[in-house]
Amino acid sequence: MFSGLVQAVGVVERRLPRPTGARLEVRGELPGPPVVLGESVAVAGACLTVERVEGSSLAFYCSAETLSRTTLGQLPVGAQVNLERALRVGDALGGHWVSGHVDARVRVLGRREVGEGVVLRVELPLHLAPEVAEKGSVALDGVSLTVARLGRGWFEVALVPYTLEATTLGLLRPGSIVNLETDLLAKYVRRVLAFGSRPGRGA
Repeated sequence: MFSGLVQAVGVVERRLPRPTGARLEVRGELPGPPVVLGESVAVAGACLTVERVEGSSLAFYCSAETLSRTTLGQLPVGAQVNLERALRVGDALGGHWVSGHVDARVRVLGRREVGEGVVLRVELPLHLAPEVAEKGSVALDGVSLTVARLGRGWFEVALVPYTLEATTLGLLRPGSIVNLETDLLAKYVRRVLAFGSRPGRGA
């Protein structure tokens, strides 16, 4: 489980094909004690398991499912990615509950500067729309954000100067593809309501 507060921006060093996926190697300086084998790290919003550590270089196995559902299958060597270690008991939750399970790859539809910040308009697939609410939470490439405005097929988020500087979101332009994770609680509420509305079935 993650909070959506990015701890470092890493760089993709290598991607090696595997029979059923790929091995992704990322260099990044994460805070705290040394990263250990088997630890979970969110890479561009996708929860991955560390399978090798060499200094600040981390290697992860990406399954075919991860490669098909996230941007990790298309990121070129040299691309920057947001990194966050999994939450520990007692850690502050400054963002929101982020599982690291990406729901869709979506396109940035627009970008406009507002004062020192930026407002992004992002594509919202209709099948995910019930899980996104105005003033609710979403994660884009692993960054916890608040939905500022919402319309049919899109939503907007406001990026403050710190987010623009400390994450990869400042690099986004119209046409960029990002990983979207909707709110975890909204998923379960939607599931309960779907089952509860069926005759003869409880929640």
